[in-house]
Amino acid sequence: RFARSRSVGAYVGLTSRRHASGEVDWTGRISKCGDAMLRSYLFEAAGVLLTRVPKWSAVKAWGIRLAKRNGLRKAKVAVARKLAVILHRMWIDGTEFNWSKEEIAA
Repeated sequence: RFARSRSVGAYVGLTSRRHASGEVDWTGRISKCGDAMLRSYLFEAAGVLLTRVPKWSAVKAWGIRLAKRNGLRKAKVAVARKLAVILHRMWIDGTEFNWSKEEIAA
């Protein structure tokens, strides 16, 4: 269905909405396309990953850095989009989630 895993974020509705008309061009909140329940589950999973899971991963470290810079809510949306991409790739490849980058190199 998807040419690349990156497209899953747009399908779920976790990409930014654009409005362009004449001289006006702004990027707004998320587009909210697709399945609302899937989007809410991914957002909830991202919140749990950032706040409740004690084990560190590359995704969690990236999300925490983003939360310090842009706020927790925007970081949850970004991590939810990244989780959607990761889950799609895991489903296509049949691989398991790697908690650290050392396991990828090994």
